[in-house]
Amino acid sequence: MRVTGTTSRIRRMADDDQDLHFLNLKNRRRYGITAWFYDILDYPWELQYRTWRLGLLEDVQGHVLEAGVGTGRNLRYYRPGVDLTAIDLSPAMLRKAAKRCAADAVCKVRFVQEDATRMTAIPSASYDWVIAFFLCCVLPRELQDQAIGQIARVLKPGGRFRLLEMRYSDDPRLRKRQDFFAPFVAKVYGAGFDRHTLSHVQKSSELTVTETRFLKHDTYLLIEGARS
Repeated sequence: MRVTGTTSRIRRMADDDQDLHFLNLKNRRRYGITAWFYDILDYPWELQYRTWRLGLLEDVQGHVLEAGVGTGRNLRYYRPGVDLTAIDLSPAMLRKAAKRCAADAVCKVRFVQEDATRMTAIPSASYDWVIAFFLCCVLPRELQDQAIGQIARVLKPGGRFRLLEMRYSDDPRLRKRQDFFAPFVAKVYGAGFDRHTLSHVQKSSELTVTETRFLKHDTYLLIEGARS
């Protein structure tokens, strides 16, 4: 794909290690290792995810923040006119995303190493959209409200958000399968199926949920809405 106006330099966040919540610091260190084989490990699931990405991003436009960009799997699906800020806690994951950006992205991209629960380098009320796929399921339970609060803060009034998360299934058979994978998911990704993202969004006084739907079974939950 043709690259137009891509910024490949990664801006580092101002926070020192001692200022990070210890669980986020643990995740950042974890992904320093996981980044090396993340795309290989994720490949079986990516066969499904890539069938969703275009439909989830084709209407996204304007100034966009992607929180938890990871290795940049979404980059090729944004429209050319999008002005994208892509943040991630892990510098190792951002380097992977920047490399992929050079080959895949058609929109303008700025990479920022940033904690999604703080976003100290991100100005308030600046974005038309916030996109986050599988961000909250990686964040510790204790930091869910902070991340949702930051999403509300950086959105313009009327700005929209789209979150894709995993949750525990109500189907005993699927739940048993998730329980089998849960220790691996926690160790490698720092993720869990028990983050209850929707309830945290619904608690926000600044965000309004406009639609929720499952993309597969009752485990992949899409949450959409807007800043009030």
